[in-house]
Amino acid sequence: MDTGSNPVSEVLTDVAEGTGSSVSDALSEVVETTGLGDILKSMTGMTLPRLLSLVVLVVVCVLVVKCFLRLVDRILQKGRIERSLHSFIRTTARILSWGLAVLIVASSLGVDVTSLIAVLSVAGLAISLAVQDSLSNLASGIQLLVAQPFKVGDYIEASGVSGTVAEITMVHTKLQTIDNKLIYVPNSEMADAKIVNYNAQERRRVDLVIGASYDAPTRHVIDTIRRVVEAHPKSLKDPEPFVRMTALEASWVNYTIRVWCETADYWELYYDLLEQVRDAFEAAGIELTYPHLNVHMDSKKG
Repeated sequence: MDTGSNPVSEVLTDVAEGTGSSVSDALSEVVETTGLGDILKSMTGMTLPRLLSLVVLVVVCVLVVKCFLRLVDRILQKGRIERSLHSFIRTTARILSWGLAVLIVASSLGVDVTSLIAVLSVAGLAISLAVQDSLSNLASGIQLLVAQPFKVGDYIEASGVSGTVAEITMVHTKLQTIDNKLIYVPNSEMADAKIVNYNAQERRRVDLVIGASYDAPTRHVIDTIRRVVEAHPKSLKDPEPFVRMTALEASWVNYTIRVWCETADYWELYYDLLEQVRDAFEAAGIELTYPHLNVHMDSKKG
């Protein structure tokens, strides 16, 4: 039975042949560009000495990479680099060392390493442009971890927010507020912000301004405040506490108190002095005055 020619089959055959030709041409071009053809030829006619030298090169590269990575781990363990940066350094060292080893082996096989590096550079540039915001946060994270303007556990104020540093990652800094909220600040903003670190020093100074009545003698007020300050166990004697009259306001007299303490005791001493000075004033008969206005009426006869 003569089925004859099928037009559909002929069209499909032509398309398949055309596609196969284009794929074959593309593969040939890739092989010629990357040097894979030379590799295949060299592998076909590889001699035993060359094979042994290739194996020795691979073994040496592996040993050198492992020794280098162990050295990096020892440096990180004995150094003072922030722990949050250790993982990034290990990953970077691993990628660079293994990548260099692959390039060395590929070069021994006859691959055009220069062209390969150029292709990878172009690809890396394209990727970096696509994720430039993330890379900016990454670079800022490295800067923060190296410069260490703050560390985990410090209470800081930066970029319009304040809180205790809970975690420093390569992308953002996590702050825990006093009311137990978590704030994620991008490292790029944190690196450009004005940072106030309240835990950077071992000691802090409590500054208070207390207003007393004009009727209270100056020395009596100062002595009363000093007794409160010296009796508190958290106040330091060195530097000596400062208690002086510092301003004459419209309705009261300002007395400034400056007392040093350990950083961890700051808020406890702050609130204790406010409460205890008030109680001491009340016991000593010193009035904590408030804004007021005295009006004098002058009556005339007739």
